[in-house]
Amino acid sequence: MNTLLKRSGLAIAVAGLCISAGAANASSHREAPFITEVPKVDGTDFYMFRSYETGREDFVTLIANYLPLQDAYGGPNYFDLDDDAVYEIHIDNSGNAQENLTFRFEFSDNLNDIQLPVGPDGDKKMVSVPLKNIGDASNEANVQFSQEYTVSVIRGDRRTGTVETATNVTDGTATFDKPLDNIGSKSFPGGYETYANQHIFEMAIPGCSTNGQVFVGQRKEAFAVNLGEIFDLVNTNPLGARNAEGPGDLADKNVTSFALEVPTECLTGTAATASGAPVIGGWTTASVRQARVINPAPTSNGKGATVEGGALTQVSRLGMPLVNEVVIGLKDKDLFNASEPMNDGQFATYVTHPTLPELLEVLFGVTAPNNFPRNDLVTAFLTGVPDLNQPQGVTASEMLRLNPAVATTAPASQSDLGVLGGDNAGFPNGRRPVDDTVDIALRVAMGVLADPADAPDGGLEYTDGVQLNPAELQNVFPYLATPLAGSPNS
Repeated sequence: MNTLLKRSGLAIAVAGLCISAGAANASSHREAPFITEVPKVDGTDFYMFRSYETGREDFVTLIANYLPLQDAYGGPNYFDLDDDAVYEIHIDNSGNAQENLTFRFEFSDNLNDIQLPVGPDGDKKMVSVPLKNIGDASNEANVQFSQEYTVSVIRGDRRTGTVETATNVTDGTATFDKPLDNIGSKSFPGGYETYANQHIFEMAIPGCSTNGQVFVGQRKEAFAVNLGEIFDLVNTNPLGARNAEGPGDLADKNVTSFALEVPTECLTGTAATASGAPVIGGWTTASVRQARVINPAPTSNGKGATVEGGALTQVSRLGMPLVNEVVIGLKDKDLFNASEPMNDGQFATYVTHPTLPELLEVLFGVTAPNNFPRNDLVTAFLTGVPDLNQPQGVTASEMLRLNPAVATTAPASQSDLGVLGGDNAGFPNGRRPVDDTVDIALRVAMGVLADPADAPDGGLEYTDGVQLNPAELQNVFPYLATPLAGSPNS
């Protein structure tokens, strides 16, 4: 067992983020009542880790996933993002639970009305086609609808701070193209991965002397979880083999990823551990306009179904995995999605008195920890691990925290149990795609690090029974795998 975590007892808080019996790694899919109505802005997972691609160790990778449960064959529209919304990744580098740096993504639609001549010679009519593309989709001339985006860098408050625009080093503009989703092999005869990789852009970040990278596009869902079984009163065996439950319900799903690679020196600030190592806090949000009016007679340019207006209003939030999905009570899920880390004291009871251990005790006869209130969990869940990623003078709040001074672990040697498995480059020191946050959380929630007198069953190897195959991941930016194709589709 990792002595750092055992000494601090802090990894117990990791459980707080995942307090559900193994919602595997599906951190926040359709977790709140309102977000089910606006899936385009539903944030599902957030990763933050020191880049382990060879030669990129001086960078931090941030990946925010949105729009869950994508069936690859979901045409003709597939999975575009909301051009009236704002998607953001926030960084707290002072430890005060407020953003010091925000990366804001905004999208615009490009409609190229492609028409074909239809009818007999001499009386042909030009008619708009119903598909996104009419040939090889890597050729823009064949594409009817696409999206592009801008990246703004905001220092200070996300709404009132100083706003600067990142630029595309390739062409010097302020825009970046989002690749089409993986429609299928006939639409991408040259291979989708080759096409998608052409949308990894070098990005000049205002205030940074070194350029970063950006990619926004569809990726294969990286998380193995049997969602149906988990939410059916944990209809699985939490004491079975780690891979006993098959590939998981998300094995055939895609997701949309916002991936940034930023020089570490551009993210760090005054927050530091007792030994002086820098600490970066991070979380993601999505916001929409307060007012939405449905147009009873939409215009023909594809932009007239609604009219949006009013102030931006946050409707999605994600830092640590699984918090809103399985920690926050149903009545407060929309409130959590609208909240900011600096106001997290209002949710403290969900951490001091977690429900997952009690549920497991009832369902499986194991004994839940009895050291109430779970102050050990509060410390870890809201402040970071002492001597690893807890800033001095930290304001207690829920977010991912990363000490980027910890050396990277080569992919072949990474432990999917992260710090609990002796790999301090993994969760809860940030989060990598390989990290099995649920198995970690289950063991910590049930008291693996607690006094055995308080957690008599804490030494059991709890699991959700679904384990990611690391071979599915890439070892280079943007790390998540090429998305599944819509056709052929078995």
